[in-house]
Formats: sequence, structure tokens, C-alpha cells
Amino acid sequence: MSQNKEQTLQDHPQKKEDEKSSATYQAGCHCGYIKFSVTLTPALPETKVLNCNCSACTRFGYLLVYPEASSVTWHNDSRARCSNYRFNTKNKDQMFCKHCGASIGIDFREIYAPKHIYGISVRTFFFNVDLDSLTYRKLDGRNKVPPAGDLSGQYWDEEKHALK
Repeated sequence: MSQNKEQTLQDHPQKKEDEKSSATYQAGCHCGYIKFSVTLTPALPETKVLNCNCSACTRFGYLLVYPEASSVTWHNDSRARCSNYRFNTKNKDQMFCKHCGASIGIDFREIYAPKHIYGISVRTFFFNVDLDSLTYRKLDGRNKVPPAGDLSGQYWDEEKHALK
């Protein structure tokens, strides 16, 4: 694993089995098309939530926790129901609901292989999550994550492999 990937992994709060008790949270999109559950160890509010100000996290409204894929259970094939958006390096899926537009999180499958990690937005959790009571870790992604360039108003044409 490259130093950059190792540093990025260290920057994200990770599940630690020997810490406090676990809790499972029911989650999903606004319209109910995507449903899943997430088990966090330790439970909220002890798990730190990443509050990043990069363009993606700001626009998608992300407040992220980073469970391993084995701690996320997708109901009714909901992972396959997620629409995906890739930008910049094109190596991670920004997951959202194609019906209501709710931002679900990020699939880091290709970045941390063989480890499979999700960045799940706690804004998708249904019950017992008071955002004001959570512990946040701030990341200045606006200044620490170099942009690929200003792509506002453009999109990637898969057939032509070019920006439009």
C-alpha cells in the first residue's frame, strides 16, 4: 500500500474491536428505496464522525463514519439499487438514491483493496442520532485534497471518454 493510501486510512476513524460496545443503526434514503443497517464499534457518539469541507462532502452533505463492508448489511439488494457518481480520480463510488437523490456515502472498494470500507453518512441513520451530540473530527479537505480542476457544469461522457 502506498504511503498516501496509508496516510488516508490513518486519517479516517476506523472500527476497533477492543473498544466500547457496538450498536446497529437502521439507515436508508429519504424515500425508502435504499435500506441498510450499519454496526459501529464503538457506538455513537464515541465513534468520531468526519466533517470534511471538500467540495464533495460539502455538496453531498456528508458526515461520515467508516465501517468495514462486513459491518454494513444492505437490505433488498439496496447496494445494487444505489446510483453511483465518480469524479476526479474515478476510483470510488459516491452512492445516492436515483429516486429521491439522498446521498448515502462512498464505496472505497477500489482504494483500500483488499480491505473494503464504506464511508457512510450518519445523516442516513433513522433513529436515535442527535447530530449535535456527536463527536466530530474536522478535515480541511478544501485545502488538503487537491482538486482535479473546476468541473462545475460539466459531466463525464462515458461513451466518448471526455468531459461535456
